[in-house]
Amino acid sequence: MPAFDGMDLATRRAVVADLEAGGVDHLAVGDHVSFRDGLGFDGLLQAAHLLAFSDVLPVHVGVYLLALRHPVPVARQLADLASLAPGRLVLGVGIGGEDRHEYEVCGIDPATRGARTDEALALLRRLMTGEPVTSTSRFFPVQDAQVRPAVPDLPLVIGGRSPQALRRTAAYGDGWLGIWVSPSRYASAIASVAELAAAAGRDVPAWRHGLQVWCGFGTTHEAAAAPLAAAMQDMYKTPFSAFEKTCPAGTPEDVAAFLAPYLEAGATSVNLIPRSADLATSIAGVTEVRRLLDARHAPSPAAPAADVTPAPSRRGQDRP
Repeated sequence: MPAFDGMDLATRRAVVADLEAGGVDHLAVGDHVSFRDGLGFDGLLQAAHLLAFSDVLPVHVGVYLLALRHPVPVARQLADLASLAPGRLVLGVGIGGEDRHEYEVCGIDPATRGARTDEALALLRRLMTGEPVTSTSRFFPVQDAQVRPAVPDLPLVIGGRSPQALRRTAAYGDGWLGIWVSPSRYASAIASVAELAAAAGRDVPAWRHGLQVWCGFGTTHEAAAAPLAAAMQDMYKTPFSAFEKTCPAGTPEDVAAFLAPYLEAGATSVNLIPRSADLATSIAGVTEVRRLLDARHAPSPAAPAADVTPAPSRRGQDRP
């Protein structure tokens, strides 16, 4: 979705209605507690907010910084959201890492974020069964913890580009969420996930691999790139040149052409983080990209259509 910064409730509601009417498959949100200069917007609170605006659109959280929270209250939130909006939540989990200070202000050693994420995912998976759980793990020891109702079918996708993130996906995820990678690297990553899962004896019948993409819309590349570059530089405090190769800017046709190889490589969903000179251009761009990709990649009877959705506010969009 376009940035929610400064957008009133009526406008947010109208944006979701316009996107639903335009045919998007789901909405997507990010997550941060205190990023860089204090930016953030809790991912599960955002998800609840958007789920209330539509009776049909799912919401994907990509990515939630699970290591900053204890898995038991997170399981409670997931169970509640799954009950309030059955079948409409997908939780993406990542370690972040762009701002180590975000962990420090939460009282967590940034060097432990990977290990904490692994432990939290293992515990969360068990809690989602609704059965009592006892764990003597290093970071999250619990005795007879139980959260009901069970949510065993809530999808978990894992973000990150490192070998550890791919291993984490193979061990705990229903799919991988990539960002800032080439189509060839994307294909290699999901092949590695499948190999690692098979080696561990884990069977995932239908992987749901996704892609997160910042993009700019405008009549020319220059017109589209300007607001995109400004938003990304403001968020990451890094020159746009560091992201430019994997962040398309131009017409909807240009963005759709950029995304097509990722669908061919195995992506089944796409979260667009659109920026443009005005709100209407962002909404129109996202819905047109969805239409173009649907026409270009009509699914076979055995394969699902690729989802394309916008992601909201820049607050909370981080490298998975």
